[in-house]
Amino acid sequence: MAPTLRDEIHQKKPFATPQEEALLNVVRTGAMLQDVFEQMLKPYGITGTQYNVLRILRGAEPDGLCRNELRDRMLTRMPDVTRLLDRMEERGLVSRTRDAADRRLVSTRITRPGRRLLDDLDDVVAADRQKRLGHLTKDQLRTLSDLLTLVRHPK
Repeated sequence: MAPTLRDEIHQKKPFATPQEEALLNVVRTGAMLQDVFEQMLKPYGITGTQYNVLRILRGAEPDGLCRNELRDRMLTRMPDVTRLLDRMEERGLVSRTRDAADRRLVSTRITRPGRRLLDDLDDVVAADRQKRLGHLTKDQLRTLSDLLTLVRHPK
C-alpha cells in the first residue's frame, strides 16, 4: 500500500479536519507533479511555464494570441507575461508582430523552432502522463477531474 500523506511528511498527529488533509494532499501532489515536469523539461532548456506557452500557441495557430489572451489561458498565474515572452522571443521560440491597423495589438505566434521543440516533447510528455496516471481507470480519471473542478469552483 502507498504511504499516506502523514507518512510522507512525517506528521505524527492526525490532520485537524478531512478538508485540511485533502487540501494538503492536493498541494503536495501538485508540487510533486510540477517538480517532476520541470526536471523532465530541463534537458530541453525550457521551463514548465514556457512549455505551457508553446502548447497554447500551437493550439492558436495560425492566428496567434495577444499577451492578455495568452495570460488568461495559462495554467498557472504569470504576473509578467511580457518578460517571459521577451525571453522566449530571444531564444527564437515565439515571434511577435504588431497589428497594422491597430499598433497597440501585438500577436504572439509559435515559431518553427518552437513548434519543433514542442513536437519533440510530445512523446516525452505523453510517456510521463502515462507513468503518472496510466494506472488509473477512465472512470477514476473522470472522477479525479470532476472533483478537482469542484475544488476550483465551489458552489
